Amino acid sequence: MPNLRARLLAVLVVLSGSLTVAGAPPATAAVPSGSLWFDGAPLTVRDGRLTDGQGREVVLRGYNVSGEAKLAENGGLPFASVADARKSATALRALGGGNTVRFLLSWAYAEPERGRVDTAYLAAATEQMRAFLDAGIRVYPDFHQDLYSRHLFHAGSWYTGDGAPEWAVEAGNYPKESCGICLFWGQNITRNTAVQNAQYDFWHNAHGLQDAFLTTAQATMDHLRRHLSAEEFAGIAGFDPYNEPYAGRYDSGQTSRTWERDLLRPFYVRFRARMDAAGWQDKPAFVEPNLFWNANISAQRQESGLLDAGPLGSGYVFNTHFYDQKAISGILMWGKAADGQYAADYAGIRDRASAAGTAAVVGEFGHPLSGTVSDKAPTVLKAMYQALDSRLPGAGWWTGPAASGPVLSGTQWQWDLYSGRHHELMNGDPGKVLTTKDAWNDEDLSAVRLDDSGNAVLRQDGRLLDRVYPSATAGTTLAFTYEDRSRDGSTTLTWNPVPASLPNVARLVGSGRYGVLVWRSGDGTAPTELHLPASFPTAATTVVSDLGTVYAPSAYTSAEPVAVATEPGGTGSRRLLLTDADSGAVHYALVTDGATAPAGDLLSAAKAELAAWAAARF
Repeated sequence: MPNLRARLLAVLVVLSGSLTVAGAPPATAAVPSGSLWFDGAPLTVRDGRLTDGQGREVVLRGYNVSGEAKLAENGGLPFASVADARKSATALRALGGGNTVRFLLSWAYAEPERGRVDTAYLAAATEQMRAFLDAGIRVYPDFHQDLYSRHLFHAGSWYTGDGAPEWAVEAGNYPKESCGICLFWGQNITRNTAVQNAQYDFWHNAHGLQDAFLTTAQATMDHLRRHLSAEEFAGIAGFDPYNEPYAGRYDSGQTSRTWERDLLRPFYVRFRARMDAAGWQDKPAFVEPNLFWNANISAQRQESGLLDAGPLGSGYVFNTHFYDQKAISGILMWGKAADGQYAADYAGIRDRASAAGTAAVVGEFGHPLSGTVSDKAPTVLKAMYQALDSRLPGAGWWTGPAASGPVLSGTQWQWDLYSGRHHELMNGDPGKVLTTKDAWNDEDLSAVRLDDSGNAVLRQDGRLLDRVYPSATAGTTLAFTYEDRSRDGSTTLTWNPVPASLPNVARLVGSGRYGVLVWRSGDGTAPTELHLPASFPTAATTVVSDLGTVYAPSAYTSAEPVAVATEPGGTGSRRLLLTDADSGAVHYALVTDGATAPAGDLLSAAKAELAAWAAARF
């Protein structure tokens, strides 16, 4: 969830581009042998990047599933049923283009009584995770908390929390919660004594709280390992130990930086040991810095980020969140986001992960979809996805692509089928039934909802969400960009036009969408894979690459260096497969939907321009 963010939400805005699952394209080819998304081997961190069992650089893209787990209406689970989980997974693939979910879990429901793990809750969570794994979607579970626990808040409170069970709150004998005159729920973090004291106790293991949490976490991981098949378990990417950690309050002389070093990092080491004991020794922990590092208006951002935690190494992934607090405030950022708005912020994420010797994941990002600042959402989200794709603004990408950097993994907040259709008793109060938005502290960030017919439809432009991205690169990604041509109302947002110096490439792309990937081949034999949006029909897809130039690529065979295939899971989503036969060579590929039956001479001219461009810059 977006920490410290404003809650000025009032007017529901449904963005353009709503689609239904029924519109998913048909399968175009069988999944090629040796190219399964779950290849039986876990994801590992190698040379600061996530890699699969075939040595390919992997990018995780998807959503948080979901804030429903923070509510009581479905018992701390993301879904009311496995059928709903399967509907969500299909929609997430077919409409949202995701290959990964951050799957929220609740400590309160996993351990409702001290020392008793609720195996029925774990079994239900496992079956809901399986719905995503069966759809070919990787999962990384997250023990979620906000403001420590809902049990800190009374029935008449303005706000609520989630996370710790009631017995953990009772053990602390905390004062009656009060935020005073707080306009935003995030102010509880620094102004609510009960919340501060409870978090402080957790990090100091008062009343054995941290010990109990770690025991429950190990039991959860052990349950998942034992009740998922080997292939399904291979689809578990790792585990996020604790959402948005913060000290509660600092000890005398303590800073954010020393708190991370002396309390947060040791907790992660303890959690890592529990992962190993539960049979998760080959999977990384997706560890988060002090939550203030996530905010682009906090002075503490310069003094946190696990700076003194030492090298994290291959057992960990640096997992941060990012929300534009200035844009959400409605005061600190006038107007809308623009090309390169978050390039520096996301470059900082790449640099912090690199310094820590590991890969990075942006576990949460997003922007309100209703209220007084919702008009910024189309540009803010486009700028965030742009920054995930490359550390360069669009204006500088073509002239300096070698500085593009690795493509970042990220899971948007959030994907909640029940958006606007909840029935949540806030803090158990039957007189305060929440039905609209996310039904939690007035948030409204879900990219999806159910229509009156029960179909999943998008609340944001499908061109923004369902994107071309390199899901698996056979070697090392050198540069990537994607121009989605998403809309802000009736305005088409084009932040990375093909430059005039490449006239034939520009003519080929026209007003269509396009992506460009440049990579250095590795030693493996598996192909490079790019996700193709559902609205990128194969019959209208053009690929220009040193590996081959083709319009309407054919179904995959081992003899075709440029081809398409379905993604695993049977949802109809597709991928472009690019197969090289060398090691250490630079390759490039442009994919676009802008051309209609382009002439052979135009394809040849565009290929010549791209070849000269790549040779000059890599």
